[in-house]
Amino acid sequence: MKKFAGLLVLGLFAAGLATVPPPRAVDAQAGAAAAKGTDIKWTEDYKAALETAKKDKKMVLLDFTGSDWCPPCKALNATVLTSDAFAQWTKDTFVLVDLDYPRAKPQDDATKKQNADLAKQYGIEGYPTIIILNSDGKEIGRQVGYGGEKPDEFIAAREKEIKAAK
Repeated sequence: MKKFAGLLVLGLFAAGLATVPPPRAVDAQAGAAAAKGTDIKWTEDYKAALETAKKDKKMVLLDFTGSDWCPPCKALNATVLTSDAFAQWTKDTFVLVDLDYPRAKPQDDATKKQNADLAKQYGIEGYPTIIILNSDGKEIGRQVGYGGEKPDEFIAAREKEIKAAK
């Protein structure tokens, strides 16, 4: 009976791991990285992102996420943020910033401090939170949580926010 219980627990654990989407790849040293299977570039460097956005006249998309503990964050990442539609939509108009608040994943002290300061600055009350800034750093859109929208629905809602801010 103990063997059966142990195998059952192991099987349930393995099944749970199989359903967790892979995390979005972010290389803090290089400042940007490609998400698996797409041409999406993300950075963890908020200040550099704002400078690039201003210089290149792009918007900034901030993703406040709990990559290793937040089920809606994982779902948003797997469904929208790593999709081809999102890659096409963002590639020429956005600088993408990954602001992660992990519980188990290691993170350097400078990133932890930056992200804690930004959560306070933007009044983050839930995860995931997506914030869109114009090229001057002014907030023009925000979504808190993720309700399972498909990539085209997510994009349409953000486009509506952008249009309303003009």
